Amino acid sequence: MDNDYQLLDSGNGRKLERFGPVVLARPAAQAVWPPQRPELWEEAAASFDREHGLNWHGRERLPKEWVISVDGIRMQLSPTDFGHLGLFPETREMWCWLRSRLRRRDNAPAPRFLNLFAYSGGATLAAALAGAECCHVDAARGMVDWARKNADLNGLGDAPIRWIVDDVNKFLKRESRRGAAYDGVLLDPPSFGRGSKGELYKIESHLIDTLENVRAVLARRPRFVALTSHTPGFTPVVLTNILATIFGRGPVECGEMLLSGDGDTLPLPSGAWARWLPEAAEAAG
Repeated sequence: MDNDYQLLDSGNGRKLERFGPVVLARPAAQAVWPPQRPELWEEAAASFDREHGLNWHGRERLPKEWVISVDGIRMQLSPTDFGHLGLFPETREMWCWLRSRLRRRDNAPAPRFLNLFAYSGGATLAAALAGAECCHVDAARGMVDWARKNADLNGLGDAPIRWIVDDVNKFLKRESRRGAAYDGVLLDPPSFGRGSKGELYKIESHLIDTLENVRAVLARRPRFVALTSHTPGFTPVVLTNILATIFGRGPVECGEMLLSGDGDTLPLPSGAWARWLPEAAEAAG
């Protein structure tokens, strides 16, 4: 598949990345080692830092927006005031996994996929391309609009995707009352965030409630619940323990989300993931 993203180097608390024609340097606190390719850092068109507030250096040299392809999915990028671009490339392995996990089986109905805290829609698009019926939920209207533009870029403007701007917990409770049932759920909760009407969300205080609400909207024989996190301290084992506690029987696999480049580039840990897989328990039993 086409891939316009590459991690070029990391070190000294920074990462150097290529997004199509644009090379950027941004913070990466976990990159405590020295850079391996110091000569490449001069190629950066712009850089972002948090040492003296939130600042882009060279933002005037960046396009207002541009489009790249990541593992066959086209995404519109644009520099934001927080140093983000509308893409977390460490999640692309999850996209590939979703495409394999959500393929329609024989003549069965399309699987129903729920993407919570769904950001700019990479996982939603991966699921839709696999043939799933999708529900994309984010509290920020601007991000949902961005995700819909990405759907259009991938020829999915008419795909069976519900676009929801709402607080996740309020949405889940409403879906439960309606008797909604999803075959697979992915959630990437923020460390700290606000709902569509200013509701406070703190992962330490609200994640368990969210997962209990997720449990109430699962199909009778769900395929998975996948949880990702960029919050320091929420390691793969922590996420595994949370899923095992809430969902019970069924193995949980876990790991680190990694940014990677070619063979000479050190992999850069960029968060954690865990997946509850009840179907694996049924197969083993």
